Amino acid sequence: MKFQDKVVLVTGGGTGIGRAVARGFAREGARVVVAARGLEALEQTVKLVESDGGRASALVADVSDSASVAGLVEQVVARHGGLDVAINNAGVFAMGEVADLPEEDFTRVVGVNLTGVFLAMKHEIPAMLAGGGGVIVNVASQVGTHKRIPGLGAYAASKAGVTALTRTAALEYIGRGVRINAISPGPHDTSMSMRPGETEADRAERISRQLPIGRVGSLDEITGSVLWLASEEAAFVVGADIVVDGGSTA
Repeated sequence: MKFQDKVVLVTGGGTGIGRAVARGFAREGARVVVAARGLEALEQTVKLVESDGGRASALVADVSDSASVAGLVEQVVARHGGLDVAINNAGVFAMGEVADLPEEDFTRVVGVNLTGVFLAMKHEIPAMLAGGGGVIVNVASQVGTHKRIPGLGAYAASKAGVTALTRTAALEYIGRGVRINAISPGPHDTSMSMRPGETEADRAERISRQLPIGRVGSLDEITGSVLWLASEEAAFVVGADIVVDGGSTA
């Protein structure tokens, strides 16, 4: 039980990687708070955590809105007495070549994926400093810093920004007890890895040809990487961007 009684906040906790990570922390004894804009999905995550024998609660928040994020962190601290670990995972996606991509799509993707991480850290870090320290893991992507794909310019720009912001913040706060890193997943078993009109079988065939490992990543595999990065076993890892992509960018 590596995270026994630790308070863990997971944004984007209603689906995909966020849901899997929340369940992983809860299995290790954490008190997990999942946050997103949709309550129904969050409540499903809470039910799954509780069915595993864990503890979780849900709070609605919009990571692109500073007041909403401030209120989220305040509620976590008020309910649980502090904040030990934050996984900033909330993200959205838009496809389109640069000249064709609607401006509102670019603004939305950057607002959630990059500004959302900035606002999360802006409010999480003071709460952690007040409690004597903490750990932050920001979910970036192989697409951005490590790999470019035509049609994903907005997403790549936002995730490359997450990596740069993570490394800068890591240097600013490690001396005060807040350890910050990023993780960059490749294709995993989530809706974001699916192309329009593609079935899971189609995706499996496509990715088996693209990735050296020959398969899509499981949610348990990315969860294990996040938990390790947040644990004391990774205490000397600061400002890193851990790529978990089956060899795609090797």
